[in-house]
Amino acid sequence: MGQLVSQLVTMPEGKTLEFKRDISSPKNIIKTLVAFANTAGGRLLIGIEDDTRKILGVDEPLDEEERLCNLIADNIEPHLVPNVELFSLEDKTLLSVEVYPSGLRPHWIRKEGPDEGVYVRLGSTNRKADRELIAELKRTTSGISFDEQPLPDRIVDDLDFEAASACFERHRKFVKKDLESLRLVVPHQGHLVPTVGGMLLFGNDRDTIFPDSWIQCGRFIGKDKADIFDHIDIHEHLPVAVERVMEFLKKHAMRGADFSEFRRKDVWSIPLTILREAVINAVVHADYSQRGAPVRVAFFDDRIEIENPGILLPGLTVEDMLQGVSKIRNHVIARVFRELDLIEQWGSGVRRMFSEAEALGIPQPEIIEVGMRVRLIVYLVESIRVQTPTQITAEDETRLKSRLKSRLKSELAAKVVFLMAEGQASKAELAQGLGHKSVSGELHKQVKNLLELGYIEMTIPDKPRSSKQEYRLTAEGKAVLTEEEREV
Repeated sequence: MGQLVSQLVTMPEGKTLEFKRDISSPKNIIKTLVAFANTAGGRLLIGIEDDTRKILGVDEPLDEEERLCNLIADNIEPHLVPNVELFSLEDKTLLSVEVYPSGLRPHWIRKEGPDEGVYVRLGSTNRKADRELIAELKRTTSGISFDEQPLPDRIVDDLDFEAASACFERHRKFVKKDLESLRLVVPHQGHLVPTVGGMLLFGNDRDTIFPDSWIQCGRFIGKDKADIFDHIDIHEHLPVAVERVMEFLKKHAMRGADFSEFRRKDVWSIPLTILREAVINAVVHADYSQRGAPVRVAFFDDRIEIENPGILLPGLTVEDMLQGVSKIRNHVIARVFRELDLIEQWGSGVRRMFSEAEALGIPQPEIIEVGMRVRLIVYLVESIRVQTPTQITAEDETRLKSRLKSRLKSELAAKVVFLMAEGQASKAELAQGLGHKSVSGELHKQVKNLLELGYIEMTIPDKPRSSKQEYRLTAEGKAVLTEEEREV
């Protein structure tokens, strides 16, 4: 025991370790033990100076041990039974309190009650749990995930069967009975209703029920969020959303070519395999019960951060994840992603990311808990600066619009394409950019025409009439614009 503690003393405080000088502040000690029990367990060492790690020991150790045990028994609900031990180190007697992840969670401080007295461990701090997190702690002990819960006020037709079939078409034929076998729907009071997971994956009006179940992507100039260059809000069905994120990342990366093999091979300036794994991991493990917290992807010059709402599930640490230990937060979403070959094997994703980073010779990714979120940081070998459009003169701009007008047979369509070169936009924003007071019938017509030509696309294609609908240039549209720019 002494050898173990001598090693722990050299370690920083963290999710499963804390030091206390004495038990003169019992409330903080109780709060830490509650947080340990509700999260991933941990060890509290008493008799050690927090900052200097000086071994002070405890006076009258037997009395202090009894006092501590009484504090735990009198102040924590449900009853918590940690392992309390006395041991010697550097001729001083220390108290060790080891707490294991509890199957009775959530535990709370008796005086504060079950609604206000629940705490969890985030890094080296204790954080009061809100209503959603308390509900999550309860679910983890029952073995039922949030996305397995039925939605009694919804019907099967609220799921977009055609969208699900389209996602599965490259793997197998998707039939009605798959809705039940994949738990996209479940029996409830004599009839089938969608589950939370079903609506999150393929719901026709997912945004209405879960307004924060979308993905926010941004490309920032430099190494912080002071100046954003481009952004996109992705509201598509989750399997499709993964591809849209990767398209956004590729849009702001640089691509070269490797001709060492028989066929040309694209070489990207960002590690696509790692990033794809990270995005899938974020979507599958996001806590969709949280409000105001979408999945976020931030592209900086030197790194890419993928962040999902929700702390690590109870009993899980970052170290566990690196060893391949996996706890699934959303069973329905994970099952569908595995059927779609987006997930290969439970628990292998994180290890695969780190192995790929080592193989590519890039810095190891970093996983941290930030507030009530988990952030995965992928560092780049070389900084990638924002590629701003080539500056052209007013005369060149006039000639470019003229060439686009000739090609598209419409001056308005040419102006729309030119505006979209600056980024995605709604029809209202396009009208404003054109100097119009409102969206005209002709603008509606030309947007439809450009969609049919394949030069632009909807950001929310499965909801054409969505109030959040925007439009962006497709790869073909960008190619047309680039081709005409070269001719100017």
